[in-house]
Order: sequence, then structure tokens, then C-alpha cells
Amino acid sequence: MSFTPLEGTRRRRRVYLMRHGKVAYFDEAGQPLNPKLAGLTEEGRAQAHAAGQALGAVPLDRVLCSGLPRTRQTAELAVEGLGLAVEDAPGFLEIRAGRYRLIPREEREAAYVYGFEAATAPGARFAGGDAFAEVQARVVASLEALLAEPGWTRLLLVAHDGVNRLLLSWACGAGLGALGVFEQDYAALNVLDFDVEDGRVVRRLIRTTNVTPWNFVKAGCHDTSLEEVFRPLLVLE
Repeated sequence: MSFTPLEGTRRRRRVYLMRHGKVAYFDEAGQPLNPKLAGLTEEGRAQAHAAGQALGAVPLDRVLCSGLPRTRQTAELAVEGLGLAVEDAPGFLEIRAGRYRLIPREEREAAYVYGFEAATAPGARFAGGDAFAEVQARVVASLEALLAEPGWTRLLLVAHDGVNRLLLSWACGAGLGALGVFEQDYAALNVLDFDVEDGRVVRRLIRTTNVTPWNFVKAGCHDTSLEEVFRPLLVLE
């Protein structure tokens, strides 16, 4: 075996799958910013620190992020002081929506706010952008390749709302069918275990999903992640 399994198991390793902390996607005038460059807000930094405190007793072997500033900043804050280098893993870059100005105003809510719920339709794309099935194939292949790599037992992967949903929907066996169900709040932690044999995933277990150490009981968290991010688009001309 090319890795040390979790204590008491024969072939099991663990992935702490996390969403980045809160980001400002719109400027003070309500205009969208380039999401590739968006960084954490002060609230987002505090959320990442809280996640780091929750992970403090976990003997992590590796830390990965998608490579975008918001995931790298979150990962670095979450493992601050642990001496772990944060690796870029671009296979986990977020699913991209299409340009909102190309979508009629009356269709924007369905396309953006409820877009994940239409993922199972043949050829479905997120708000006219990336195809759900193609992105899921990419992120699942990236995770399977990571699970086949030797030398680690527990790792932290900081990614995105859509990416995490795609992985959780696959992990539970629903394909794209559960994409709209797995809410992913800012800096949420998910715990997934995988039995790996000869480099292949032979079993998938979801231990925990959407835990927010900065607000365990979700007080005041009433919007979905897509409502919070995309609602400002609905009023733009």
C-alpha cells in the first residue's frame, strides 16, 4: 500500500473538503468584479481562521487549493502556523456561469439562483456557461488522481461552492441529481472518506457536510449560497 490508512482501517484515507471564505463579488456601485481576482473580505478571513481552529488537532499531510486567490487565502489562513505548503490544484477550479448580460433579465433568477437544480437536463449548462457534466467529470477525475497519489492519509482541499457540490453529488451516488441539495456556505467543511485499493476508489463515505465552524447552528443563514452571490445580478440592466 502506498499510504498509511486511517487508524483502525485497512485502506481508508480522508479528505477535508472546504469552500473558501466570504468574498465581495460586487463593488460599492453594485457592479460585478472579476471573480478570478476576488479576495477574502475581513469576514471571510475570520471564517477561515475559525475553520483552522476546528482543524487544529487534525494531523494534515497536505493542503491544496484551486489556485484562485480566494481559495489560496482561505487555505493559508486555515493552516497558518502549521508549516504546510499550499499546493495549487487547478483541476478544482469553479464551474463558470455565462455572461449575465446575454441572459434576458426575466430569466436571470432561474439561470443563476436556481441554476444548479436544472443540472440533470441533457447538455445542461450553468447560466449559459460551463456544462455541468463536463465540470463534474473534470473534478471527479482530479480527485481520483489525487486519491491514487502515494504518501498522504489526510488532506485539506479548499475549493468552491459548485465544485464541492459536484463532488458531494458524485460521492453520494446521485450523479448530478443532488447538486441543488448540498448547500455550501462560506468556509464550510465537509469530511469525506475513501477506501482506495490499487489506486482505485472502491468506497465513498460522507462523514460530514456543510459544517461552518464560524456559525455551527447557522444562525441568520437563511439565503442559499446562490441567492447570496447572484441576487445583485437580478437588478442590473
